[in-house]
Amino acid sequence: MSRSDRFRWPKRTAKKPPPEHGIRVKQAGSTWWGQQWMSALVVVLSGDSGRLARGRTYARAGRVHDLAIHGGKVTARVTGSRATPYKIEIELAELSESTWKRAIDGLASKSQFSAELLAGKMPEAIDEVFVAAGSSLFPREREELKTSCSCPDWGDPCKHVAATHSVLGDAFDRDPFLLFELRGRTKDQILDALRAARAGTVAGEIQERVKRMQSKPIERAAIATVELGSITEAEYDQPRGTLPALRTRFDAPVLSSILLKQLGAPRSWNCAATPAELLASAVRAAAETARALAMADVQDPIDSLATETARGTATRTQQAGNNSSGAKYK
Repeated sequence: MSRSDRFRWPKRTAKKPPPEHGIRVKQAGSTWWGQQWMSALVVVLSGDSGRLARGRTYARAGRVHDLAIHGGKVTARVTGSRATPYKIEIELAELSESTWKRAIDGLASKSQFSAELLAGKMPEAIDEVFVAAGSSLFPREREELKTSCSCPDWGDPCKHVAATHSVLGDAFDRDPFLLFELRGRTKDQILDALRAARAGTVAGEIQERVKRMQSKPIERAAIATVELGSITEAEYDQPRGTLPALRTRFDAPVLSSILLKQLGAPRSWNCAATPAELLASAVRAAAETARALAMADVQDPIDSLATETARGTATRTQQAGNNSSGAKYK
């Protein structure tokens, strides 16, 4: 074997195709919190542009697969040129209990934070709350974000870590609570803590208002009292004296169809004329008829019907007789 053969680099083999269950990413960082995570590749991990570009290509091709989040650690596999996929680990430092307590109290102080988180959105000012609590939701230091890959590339981060980081950015875009989970709290834990803190905040506000109201002098008005005498069961529904005569009258309305005009047209109305213009005459006639019936002595409906029936029968009988007489003398 010649000297040149001994130090010759092994031939590069063609990359294996991406697996069918690979995670294909179109664009990571479509939200502002996803962009914050993607910026950590450059700001925190200080990755070079070449490896980061190849990592984005890997993510778009679906070479990242079997991604899982366990507490503050992310594990994944990346299919490259070797027969065995590379093992990736990304670990984000979890926040302390005291930091989470202060952060939850800060988030609960404003109802907008709770509303946006319940809607699956990350409030834009949320990191100000975590900074006030003594930390940050997003990684700021290299010690907070640890990465490892089983590939022989000494670059940190390598293209496989960069690809996994991009897949995580896409996952954060769709579910911001995954970022909270990497920091040590699940979605249910955060929402339950927010509800409890909000309940305490609202209860405190109510108590404060009650104290302010109690501190002010209250003018108590005299309340009239009624003394009830004894009464028997038989006397319960009997009037104590003569009831006054009830008099009613039905005056004609001052303005016609005023109710139709007040109601206006419904949303589905598509006629050129308004309902008041179309129905005013019918409503006015119905109102006048109802008023005339109420003010007049109305005959019993059964007697009225019998009278009208008798009149109709007599009329038809007379017409029939006239017709038969006419036919006889023709």
